Amino acid sequence: MARQLLDRRAFLATSGAAFVASLAPARAEALERAGAVFASAYADGRGGFGAALLTERGDLLATVPLPSRGHDIACHKASGRAFAFARRPGTIAVAFDRDGRTAPQSIVAPSGRHFYGHGVYSPDGKLLYASENNFDGAAGVVGVYDVEAGYSRIGEFSSGGVGPHDMLLLGDGRTLAIANGGIETHPDFGRAKLNLATMAPSLCFVDRIDGSLIERQALPAELHRLSIRHLARDGRNGVYFACQFEGSPTERPPLCGRAVPGQDIRLFEMEPQISAKLKNYVGSIAANRQAGTVAISSPRGNCMMVLDGRTGRVIGQRHMHNVCGVAEMADGYIASTGDGVLFSTSGGNVDGGMLHWDNHMLRVAG
Repeated sequence: MARQLLDRRAFLATSGAAFVASLAPARAEALERAGAVFASAYADGRGGFGAALLTERGDLLATVPLPSRGHDIACHKASGRAFAFARRPGTIAVAFDRDGRTAPQSIVAPSGRHFYGHGVYSPDGKLLYASENNFDGAAGVVGVYDVEAGYSRIGEFSSGGVGPHDMLLLGDGRTLAIANGGIETHPDFGRAKLNLATMAPSLCFVDRIDGSLIERQALPAELHRLSIRHLARDGRNGVYFACQFEGSPTERPPLCGRAVPGQDIRLFEMEPQISAKLKNYVGSIAANRQAGTVAISSPRGNCMMVLDGRTGRVIGQRHMHNVCGVAEMADGYIASTGDGVLFSTSGGNVDGGMLHWDNHMLRVAG
């Protein structure tokens, strides 16, 4: 509890008096009793979309409207900056300040590019890196945006593969881990997958300063349809990764694993009867470094699983319809569903009412 109070106070300190003062009394009270604060995109059930800050109890602290469906949200905790990414193949994202000091700002991808739904800030919060598609060149790129210049796009570099999705910054503050799903898409064909026969997924480590490829790790050739999609930091010098299989539904390939620069990529094996519950699709992944565990979710399989972070052994399961978003908490994990339900591994369910949570949750504090 002392750790939670410290983190909440740090959140209040970095958010500033303006943010706290802007809250309605009920929301200010919700923040006061919160053990943690999370960010997630949502649909409001009336055709609208937004991004929200919320507590583990489901109390809303702030909302920002989005012009279309969102996917993931990047946050820079020290500065309070945040960036809500459009769902692929969206071309508009929204930047906003957690404390409401400035009005939300729409960011448009340049001609020939679209967002892939994920990104990360530099340690100092001055740059934003976004996974993007050079769709006419069928190549993945990382767009670089100058935050202090109004998120002007100042360059790009190769993601090291096709179809970059999630990305994380490793503990050195310089190395980007990029999940290249290997799937070619083009906005002229919506969300259609154009190269399933020749997919080549990879997990790349790239220097964010000069854009150089440090290392590319690939799966075995027989698993070339196993699209690497989402990442979670392992608390050491590597990442956990989660996959979505584009092959036969009767096959049961491993769907998650761990990658470390300089080591062979490792897949976690599961018992077939357990793996079958995931329906060959993991929608989100989170790691609890204090507990030494990893959580994965499958909205197609309507389940969430907790794994031992060293062995990949499944140590907990939870059935929940349309579950996808997952984030770590001090005592486990919190997860969200497209039906608007929040639940934690240590407590009960909270009905989100009219809000339908999108694919990802991010812990902002606590």
